[in-house]
This record gives sequence, C-alpha cells and structure tokens, in this order.
Amino acid sequence: MKHSIARALLTAITIALIATACSSSPSNKEVVLLTHDSFALSQERLDLFSEQTGITLTIQTAGDAGTMVNQAILTKDNPIADVMYGIDNTFLSRALDNDLFVAYRAADIDSVNEVLHVRDDLATPIDFGDVCVNYDIAAFDELGIDPPSKLRQLIDPTYKDMLVVQDPATSSPGLAFLLTTIAALPDGSSYDWKAFWTDLFANGVAVSPDWTDAYTGRFTLSGGDRPLVVSYASSPAAEVLFGELDAAPSASLTNGCYRQIEYAGVLKGTDNEAAAREVIDFLLDVRTQEDIPLNMFVYPVHNNAVLPDVFTEFTVLPDTPAIMDPQTVDANRERWIQEWTEIARS
Repeated sequence: MKHSIARALLTAITIALIATACSSSPSNKEVVLLTHDSFALSQERLDLFSEQTGITLTIQTAGDAGTMVNQAILTKDNPIADVMYGIDNTFLSRALDNDLFVAYRAADIDSVNEVLHVRDDLATPIDFGDVCVNYDIAAFDELGIDPPSKLRQLIDPTYKDMLVVQDPATSSPGLAFLLTTIAALPDGSSYDWKAFWTDLFANGVAVSPDWTDAYTGRFTLSGGDRPLVVSYASSPAAEVLFGELDAAPSASLTNGCYRQIEYAGVLKGTDNEAAAREVIDFLLDVRTQEDIPLNMFVYPVHNNAVLPDVFTEFTVLPDTPAIMDPQTVDANRERWIQEWTEIARS
C-alpha cells in the first residue's frame, strides 16, 4: 500500500514537473511576417529571437509598401500572414479603414515619442526615415556651381536636366516626394504644387519607376547622368559604409523632405495572435532597434536606442520635415497621383 501511494505520488510529481517545464519553455510556433522588399535584420537578432521564444519567424516579402498593403486588404478574410511590418504613414489610414489590425500595446511603446503613436494602438511605430533630394558633391564641384538649397530652386534653369524622381504611382519615395511638394505648395495657393510640377517637367526632370532605377541607374554617383536624385537623408551614411569611404560623396537637400514612419501590426484573423504580439515586442525591443539602422538605413523610434557612428557623423536630419495627416493622404492620394500623371503626360 505504501509503495502504491509512493508510486502515485511520484507519478503526480513527475507530471507536474513536465507541465511546469512545458509551460516555461518557449512554444514551437511559426509566425509569418508580411513585409516589403527592403526588410532586413541581422541573422544574429533573428536567431536569438527564435531561440528565446521558440517562434520561427518566416519572412514573406510583397514588393513595395503599397503593394504589400493592397495584398493584405485583398486577403483580409483569410490572412496570408500574422504580422505586417513596413506600412508607412502614407498608407496607414488605408489599413486602418480596412480594419486590418488587432489592437496591441507593445511592451516598449512608452519609450516612443507620443507623436508617433497610432490611435487605439492598432499599429506600432518601428522606424522612420526622411525622403529628400540628394546631390552628388563631386559632380557639382566639376560643374562649378552650387547645388540647390531649397525646393523651389529645382525649377531654376541652372538645374535643367539634373533631377531624377520616382513615379508616385509605383514608388514609396516617389509618393513621399510628391507629398512634400503638396505640403509646401498646397491646392489653392497662388503657386501650387501642380504649377511647380509643370515647371519641373519643363526643366527636364526624369522619372524612374522605383528607387533602385533612379539611384543605381540614373544618379551620377552610380554612373548615370543625373546629379540630383530623390533618395534618403541616410543615403550618405550607406555610401560611406558600403564604399568603405572616409567622407560621404553625396549630401541631402534638407529643405523639402518628407518623414516616412514605418509601423507594424498584428493582422486580424491570425491564429497566432499571442506569438504575433511577441514579434511586435521584438521589433520594438531596444536591441532590435539598434540593429535596424545598419540593415535598413532608417532611424529607430525607441528613445533609448544608440545610433551607430556612421549615422551620427554622415547624416543630417531636416529640422522641419513634412508630415501629412494619414487621413488627408488617404482621402486625396488617388486624385493627387492622377493629377500628377496627367501633368507628366502633358
């Protein structure tokens, strides 16, 4: 009898220990992260996340931010992913209006400037970058002229046939630059953005379908014929790092920039909501935030994240970048793009 009681007690203790071990060990789950083609984090950070949580993070890319959002909307009744990352403030209201996200207040959200927060915590700010006009320093030295310092100077005949931009209908930075001009020269002003773009086309602006074609194909720094290109304020830092240079070969025109803020959210309908929340926390964790700049060349939003030296030395953030209300963008985006397209074709 005593042996039976002992065996029963031992069995109960063993079951309890197994249950405790299972509850404290990471769960073995897969979370699909839907993102744009520019997503990148160090393998070390990704491996550590999986090791600590037991979550396998599967990255599913979907082109640029606009394409990604459209895909998520079309599949929202049967979501193809658990988390979306990389939706920026030019497309955010479209996602919110289509009820794509489940509300979640991320663990480190109080370490992010409240200006970047989204209503009802439906999306979490992760990073930001400034779309600016960049110029090839050596090219302007060779021409013997100063680069432009203000947005309106781009229509000056001095800079004829020098600028390449991206199509706002197909490119996120292209749309951001269009919004920059609309914010600076709104509808109804004596000289509005449509008049500016009419003059810009008359001054020989070139249009590329995306950032890669503009920057690596048309920009003089990459062997092209245009010493002015719409790019990012962080581009000079990338040039220094990847070119192993001592000085940046390009610089940004900090008057006339648009601040893109990228967000992540738990997609409504996911079967892995708890694990998806852990991915959001991971993206906002200060160690991941410090991993972002040298992988995606954007800025972390976490107030305690330390920037790498190449960022502090070779990037200049604009003092007053344009930021447009997402609802305003959503209400007018298609009309603005159509009006821009008509100007480009005329």
